[in-house]
Amino acid sequence: MRAEDVAQYLQSNPQFFEGYADLLAQISLPHPHGGRTISLGERQLLALREKNKELERKLHELIEFAKENDALQHKVHEFVVALFASRDLATLQEMIPHLLREIFAVPHAALRLWQGAPPSAEVLAFADTQAHPVCLHHAAHDTTDWFGEQAAQLHSFAYLPLHAGSETIGLLVLASEDKQRFYPEMGTVFLQRIAEAASAALHPHLIS
Repeated sequence: MRAEDVAQYLQSNPQFFEGYADLLAQISLPHPHGGRTISLGERQLLALREKNKELERKLHELIEFAKENDALQHKVHEFVVALFASRDLATLQEMIPHLLREIFAVPHAALRLWQGAPPSAEVLAFADTQAHPVCLHHAAHDTTDWFGEQAAQLHSFAYLPLHAGSETIGLLVLASEDKQRFYPEMGTVFLQRIAEAASAALHPHLIS
């Protein structure tokens, strides 16, 4: 008889244990960490303890994730409030990268608006095809030049298209020497909020 058949029989006939209650007390199993044998009851208790530890670990991860989200929400709020202090386009163009470095500890940030200084056709096409922020481990097209002498040390990028309705008005690029700071699989909810806030602040200052 196969072990699977025994397991299936016991699952289908739980009354078996009622008729052979003494048998349960006699069963000994190897300790999961070796060294001795233990009763079935002790083995079940160990399994429950291990399960509880795993549940506690997952709960801790959820709590830490919630704390990180709260912290990010606070930083986005701080970023949005700071944008209200600007009264003109030139100040905004200087302030947005500065705020990203100060509030979010982003090592490098570059802002380009199409009005007056459109980028290459490749960058224009790239920005137009991105409805949401996108993270890459390489610079898109010639945007690496936007970071000057530091470009060679940068290994992760977040591209935040700036929109006014259905029109792309510019591109905000965040970059880091750390390859894991921005990566293709990461969530972009908060990056999207930053892009929307920056777009809303810039749009009124741009000529239609």
